[in-house]
Amino acid sequence: MVLQPAGRVRQAGQDVTFCCKAAGTPAPQKYYWYHNGTLLEGTAARSSGRLALRGLAPEQAGTYHCKASSEAGAIRSAPAQLTVLAQGQQSCRAEPEPSLVELPSECPQNASGSRWYNVGRCPASPCPGGPAEPSGCGGEAGLCCGVRRMELRQVPCAGSLLPLKVVAECGCGPCAQPRVLVRGRVTAADTGEPLRFGHIFLGATKVGFTGYQGSFTIEVPPGTQRLVARFVDGQQRLVDAVKVLPFDRRGGAVYQEVKMLRKQEPVELDGGRSNAIPLGEARGREPVAELLLPAGAFLRPSGEVFNGTVKASVTFVDPRDVGTASAASSDLSFANAEGEIVPLRTYGMFAVDFREGGSGAELQAGPVQVRMDAGQVGMPEHLRKMKLWSLNPESGLWEEEGVLRPAGGGRRRRRRRREERTFLVGNLEIRERRLFNLDVPEDRRCFVKVRAYSNEKFNPYEQLEGVVVSLINLEPQPGFPSNPRAWGRFDSAVTGPNGACLPAFCDARRPDAYSALLTATLGGEELEAVASSPKLNPNAVGVAQPYLGKLGYRRSDHEDAALKKTALQINVAKPDPNNPDESNGPVYSYRSLRECEEAPASANHLRFYRVEVDKYEYNVVPFKESDVTSWTGDYLAWWPNPQEFRACFIKVRLQGPREYMVRSRNVGGGHPRTRGRLYGLRDSRSVRDPLLGDASGACVEFKCGGMLFDQSLPDRTLVTVVPQGSCRRTAINGLLRDYLSRHPPLADNNHTGAFSMLAPLDPLGHNYGIYTVTDQNPRLAKEIAIGRCFAGTSDGFSREMRAGEGTAVTFECQERPAGTESLFQRLLSAPAEA
Repeated sequence: MVLQPAGRVRQAGQDVTFCCKAAGTPAPQKYYWYHNGTLLEGTAARSSGRLALRGLAPEQAGTYHCKASSEAGAIRSAPAQLTVLAQGQQSCRAEPEPSLVELPSECPQNASGSRWYNVGRCPASPCPGGPAEPSGCGGEAGLCCGVRRMELRQVPCAGSLLPLKVVAECGCGPCAQPRVLVRGRVTAADTGEPLRFGHIFLGATKVGFTGYQGSFTIEVPPGTQRLVARFVDGQQRLVDAVKVLPFDRRGGAVYQEVKMLRKQEPVELDGGRSNAIPLGEARGREPVAELLLPAGAFLRPSGEVFNGTVKASVTFVDPRDVGTASAASSDLSFANAEGEIVPLRTYGMFAVDFREGGSGAELQAGPVQVRMDAGQVGMPEHLRKMKLWSLNPESGLWEEEGVLRPAGGGRRRRRRRREERTFLVGNLEIRERRLFNLDVPEDRRCFVKVRAYSNEKFNPYEQLEGVVVSLINLEPQPGFPSNPRAWGRFDSAVTGPNGACLPAFCDARRPDAYSALLTATLGGEELEAVASSPKLNPNAVGVAQPYLGKLGYRRSDHEDAALKKTALQINVAKPDPNNPDESNGPVYSYRSLRECEEAPASANHLRFYRVEVDKYEYNVVPFKESDVTSWTGDYLAWWPNPQEFRACFIKVRLQGPREYMVRSRNVGGGHPRTRGRLYGLRDSRSVRDPLLGDASGACVEFKCGGMLFDQSLPDRTLVTVVPQGSCRRTAINGLLRDYLSRHPPLADNNHTGAFSMLAPLDPLGHNYGIYTVTDQNPRLAKEIAIGRCFAGTSDGFSREMRAGEGTAVTFECQERPAGTESLFQRLLSAPAEA
């Protein structure tokens, strides 16, 4: 499906047009349209994917999708939502919705000490189009609800006033069209070696190369529902990787680690003889299957039989090893006869590469036979459904090659004795370099609800968006397939404002029949799961008893505290519809996807959270970094450009017996509209350097210098860095000092307990103690910059502080005499006087 129908909002009586378009060989000739899952009368067998509805009535609201078909099969579009408003009904209320921001610690707003302030927000919901709006078959932006007017408030704060802009009025305007990106790194699964200058394909189109360190950036084409990317090693050392990459449709960048399998070393075969290649015999295991190549099976592209020496490389992805899941290709899905994309459960994948022994020219093969050991299939019903599939590298979908049927008992030697074995046998022709799969369709499906949070408080308004959550379906327990550590499928999703719902295999008869392993990453950083030992806390996990006990929740370090805390495992116990304790998540039946997606934060769900040192951020113009559409154009906006986010950090070294809070205060430096006016505050706690005794380091964000939102004049932010405690500035980076002196004016640095500068307009680098990263996702830009700052390099990444490397300014701190206040404390208690 190359053109998906787009959601629309209309007033009753208006018209609307939906469009879809499919591609295939042969080209699809028939299109069908469905309303709320029911075929629309009069739309069957259309030759174009266009649906026009005139004079809309309220009952025509709902979801619309199309299905395209040809003799080769069918494919469905994603559903598009049509909202029909009654006459006079508003889709965008002028009154803003509540939205809370946290004020600095010295700014309690009531007797209870609450520091949360309502700044309002406008939901980015679509608005009805007017009579002149285009047909809806292109990529037009349309109209959306957004901020129409903001007002400045002065919030009482420790004897002074803190400026804060709040939303005063919402209204309809052009929808924001932020760029949607997927960024990441491609490495070899075995050694971590980066894929240098590898080829990147979207469909059949080459869109770029990976960098020297394996990094890549892909811009997602508008209207994409399923992003399929193929990574190719030009040196042919790694197997081509076809990945279905998750992305955030609302804009910004999502970070993804891509693993590629190393090709097996080729073995030499005699093309004139019969040959057998085992699939999956590594580590002393019995092979899952074997590839049988009769004499004369190898062919040149011209069709000529090749009987000489053949170099054969066959790489097998063995699902009995859970560690191979991250390197497997695609997302194990196929399009059924109705065009619906449905899941497969794998018993192994293999890639083949046959070449002439002398010239290295590529060879084809066929017909060949795949013989699968039925003893490796522990679920009897799978024996009747086992099929052989090949991966279409352009669509990322698996296509049926043939059926594996039971053959008679064969004899094979194993461990010096003879045993009777039963095999499933199928035939295959290898005409192009594809990945092949031994799979069965699986219809026992559910959805699992997951949310990510910025800390362990698990406040609903502190959820993280843009987190990539991955779920690996583990093999059923004994009594089903034999190895409980094997995997059968994997999926990924990106959290939005209401978390994410991930598909998983489930079973209603036995709670422990299927289990799932879940992980979550943000910008390459692994988030932690909630602990399961020494005592399981249902309130922390997010799932109430007794359902929690049925799920068997366990964090990865449940039995061994030395293991990482970044994964959790549950039994995917299908909820009992007659049990009210199981009707509120976190597992939902397959037909309850909408209920899962719209579940309130109070409903049961699984949780991940960020572990980070204490930090605090305050913006005069509120902005939700996980939702780039919440950006508001204002001279005091911390981020002046919603299409490109530039994060800046300064590294501070603190000599002292403990860790210290460090604040950066950021005000306008030279721009006539912002001079002396606050942009925002940033607090960050220093982190102890394990290699230096009494030294810690802090990476403190500051507002970068540069153009403001109107792009007319630059401003060099006046940045003041103040550490907590009795600290005295003892050193300034020589290169940074020289740069600032060569780019006047100089900021006053009269107080030895602080450091001030006018932010550089140049990006500088670790030699100056300044770390700058630009990205389309503000969170990702900050994560990369912090990783470089911790490492003290401009191209590295670390989560372990190196306080002696790449530092901008050094303070020496000591314990204060009783009864005296530091400059930091005076700024909190009486900022005007300080």
